[in-house]
Amino acid sequence: MKIAYISTYLPKQCGIATFTNDLIHSIDHQDSEIIQHVIALSDRPYSYPEEVVFQINPQQQLDYIQAADFINENKYDCVVLEHEYGIFGGNSGVYILSLINQLHMPLLVNLHTILEKPNIDERAILIEIAKRASIIVVMSSYAINLLQKIYHVHEDKIRLIPHGVPAFDYQQDRAKEKLQLAHKKIILTFGFIARNKGIETVILALPKVVQEYPDTVYLLVGKTHPNVLRESGEEYREYLISLIKEKGLEEHVIFVNDFVSTEALTTYLTACDIYITPYINEAQITSGTLSFAVGAGAAVSLYSLLAC
Repeated sequence: MKIAYISTYLPKQCGIATFTNDLIHSIDHQDSEIIQHVIALSDRPYSYPEEVVFQINPQQQLDYIQAADFINENKYDCVVLEHEYGIFGGNSGVYILSLINQLHMPLLVNLHTILEKPNIDERAILIEIAKRASIIVVMSSYAINLLQKIYHVHEDKIRLIPHGVPAFDYQQDRAKEKLQLAHKKIILTFGFIARNKGIETVILALPKVVQEYPDTVYLLVGKTHPNVLRESGEEYREYLISLIKEKGLEEHVIFVNDFVSTEALTTYLTACDIYITPYINEAQITSGTLSFAVGAGAAVSLYSLLAC
């Protein structure tokens, strides 16, 4: 069996790229006879592993058509599309339709974002993708409701597969020692730094927490989002640093400005006591790191932080 994945891919620093890499390696672990190739969305040159067999410049519509020709010519048994509006070119990622509408084999779609209030283009694109797809995979029951209510996708096409997590050893004390944070109460937020993450909300709430629990540390693990970095540099991170100084929290907030490996993320999640996702955007209906945090045994609740 031959499978082609349409996605971003490592070493690109992107959650979808990590998800696809994990998916491919999990399938290979179950059945190494399955041939798996990646059609990678590449915004710049990357040193890709051998499974990447074709690259698409996201902003070049012709690349999508050529990718469809490549997939058809190589007679893949099915295609898996990892869909996130922001990784495809054209208005609201419309260029991806140029590819999937030319395919001669079944299409399976993993939907990573399903908007409750899409604009006209976003809704039309997802409806078109759903028409072309043989199977649509979502990661929450709420996503199924959105697909049926807003995009009129028939339930027979939809499959619910909850987000997987790595194996954890649950040795929290050992993980804290490894991070040189033994005997600390650790609050963690992980992921690209951007204004829509609502991190300032946590920092504003933190003084009352550390007043009662002075051994509390808030870890912010992640680089500034590449798109944010390109458009406005480190403006948001600098704003957060100034806010930390204003609130006298220099000893209680630690930035880890890195795109960490799964192994390192496992350590951070094992060490943390509370994992917090203070997203401003309610459209975020699933989160890989949120699932990982639950798997690590961490408390996951914004209310828990504010109620401390």
